[in-house]
Amino acid sequence: MQQIQLNIIPFTPVVDRLTFAFYGEKHKGFAPIKWDKLFDTFPEGREPRHKNYYSDFQPSREGAIEKEIVFTEAIGFSIHYFRYLVLNYFKSIEGAIVFPNFTEDVEVWIEDSNIRHELYRQYNKFTIKVQYRQVSEGYELVLAYDGTSKVLKQSISDISDFDTEKYKLVNCNGTIYRYGKMPDDLKQNQETLFPVLSNPLKKEFNVEPDEIKIENRYPNYLDHLQSFYRIYLNTPAFKKTIGISKNGFFTVADNRVYQTSENSNELQFLEGRHINPGLGMILKKPLKAFTKNHVKLFFIYHHDDGEFIKDTLFEYITKGWHKEVGGVMKHSKNLQKFINQPLSIDPTKRIVFENTNTLFEEVSAQLKNFVGTPNTTYVAIYISPISKTDKEHPQHSAYYKIKEQLLHKGISSQVIYKDHLDKEEFYYFLPNIYVALLAKIGGIPWRLARAKEEEIIIGIGAFKPQGAAHRFLGSAFCFSNEGTFEGFDCFRDDEPSMLAGSIRDAVARFIEKNKEAKRVIIHFYKEISNKYELQPILVMLKGLGEGDIPVIVVTINKTDSKELLGFDMKSSGKMPMSGTYVKVGYNKFLLFNNTRYDIKAALKPRDFHFPIKVSIRATRQELVEDPAAIAELIDQVYQFSRMYWKSISQQNLPVTTKYSEMVAEIFPHFEHDSLPEFGKENLWFL
Repeated sequence: MQQIQLNIIPFTPVVDRLTFAFYGEKHKGFAPIKWDKLFDTFPEGREPRHKNYYSDFQPSREGAIEKEIVFTEAIGFSIHYFRYLVLNYFKSIEGAIVFPNFTEDVEVWIEDSNIRHELYRQYNKFTIKVQYRQVSEGYELVLAYDGTSKVLKQSISDISDFDTEKYKLVNCNGTIYRYGKMPDDLKQNQETLFPVLSNPLKKEFNVEPDEIKIENRYPNYLDHLQSFYRIYLNTPAFKKTIGISKNGFFTVADNRVYQTSENSNELQFLEGRHINPGLGMILKKPLKAFTKNHVKLFFIYHHDDGEFIKDTLFEYITKGWHKEVGGVMKHSKNLQKFINQPLSIDPTKRIVFENTNTLFEEVSAQLKNFVGTPNTTYVAIYISPISKTDKEHPQHSAYYKIKEQLLHKGISSQVIYKDHLDKEEFYYFLPNIYVALLAKIGGIPWRLARAKEEEIIIGIGAFKPQGAAHRFLGSAFCFSNEGTFEGFDCFRDDEPSMLAGSIRDAVARFIEKNKEAKRVIIHFYKEISNKYELQPILVMLKGLGEGDIPVIVVTINKTDSKELLGFDMKSSGKMPMSGTYVKVGYNKFLLFNNTRYDIKAALKPRDFHFPIKVSIRATRQELVEDPAAIAELIDQVYQFSRMYWKSISQQNLPVTTKYSEMVAEIFPHFEHDSLPEFGKENLWFL
């Protein structure tokens, strides 16, 4: 039995009402309240558009309107007030950095006294959010741990001849500001400005970058939350301000801890079912080979790497892996046997370049003359001498340009960094490469083991390149709930009509093929906008004569949930079991999507996924009020995370949004404004 504890602390106001001073004009830091909380009728002489009055929670000044406010009768205003109390309580704590973040929640940075360094101070970061009746019967504090940040001990006044464009965030007298948006009077006091060390700034000041650890983060996060609660919240001083529950963090009642359906983690392979993608591929064989054409691979590589590739990757592909890993002899099937796909390597199509600094120009010239054999599907294996992370290399963009040029030739590609080939760890990467290759060829490694439903599932993911003015949206279309995809596309996020148009084309193709659609389900990467995103889609459906098709929007957080977390307090690893979900608001859920399938599961550090946040809405209200329908939709999100064909490792995000995001991440680097038709039908981005 699990015991799920959330990082939410219920509280009761110390008093249930107070008198505040309100003003007709809005100023920075003032909290709004609607006029009908102050007056019985709208004030004479006031413009109708000015519906709110404002308070700064200070004693009354000239022109103020004083009014007693009952907190439970003005929830929005009361949340602003309690947030104000929390902010000012922490501002009184010596050495703390305290400020409202971009969502107006309270951020508190506490210096880590265990970290001593001559150049910087390290802080543990926490966020405190005030909300009402999301999991309990009253007000709540959400306490989140946000990791660490380093602040330079040297002030800007002591740093000479430095490009100020490199300053992003600064600590000024215990408040974090964006350097470019600081008030002028503060910016002039250079001796009070201490830069927060972003990764680029760490390089400038010779500070080692933070080590990226693959570990179970649950115990660490819980330790930080419990410590913060004990030292700063569960104290007489704080309780005089905010009357937190004597029970501390909220424990979810057993009857409100839900589970996805039995066997929802099963995958269908050619010779049966399995819950583990890697073992399923080996023991049960891939679901379907590609039989439409002959399949041929060819290599793209630097001239000097030919023998090296022959002794490593070529050997693994044709004969399998038969070498030691960590002192233990390891064996694996060759590519053809692993993916159960007849294929050959075509040496006549290989592309060899001589100079790394001109590799794209050389490859491009040879690709222009590439002519394939009829009835043959080609896949290029590009052995890159340049790491994808080496953004300083003049040929860094060749990765994308070559991929795009191949797409226009109707060829998928698999890019592998040369320096990985002779590493022992490459043994563990080979299955991932092989699965992706089968998918790019057109085969099906596995699918969801569930009954087919006639519905179209659309995934929308997003990516914003660093320094770009626009975010890009990727879309992925699936014509059934089995998890095989029919099409992809990409647009800028300021082109909602383009997105609606692509959905229209997909729905039209679906109806032509299946006669009717049970429903349209959209997996969206954020809360969808009624006006700018959903409405064009509904208008499009109506124009198709399908205005009666119910549309369900399932919002799936793109990143791990650190704001909301749940812990299994009866487990040493603290991660709730896979498929567990709890309600955290109206049709909002926290879904734990991992591989902890039983109480005593032995997991690796990479298996400890944080939960994802899921919220559900629909064009028909009854669809989101039916518990069975909600459970089915959450099941679907859970299952679609198991359709990730870039790896045999379990993912926690569904491929509907993950695949879309991957398309959106690569597309901005392409030279053309739209994907070629081949790129809209193939899993080239894996």
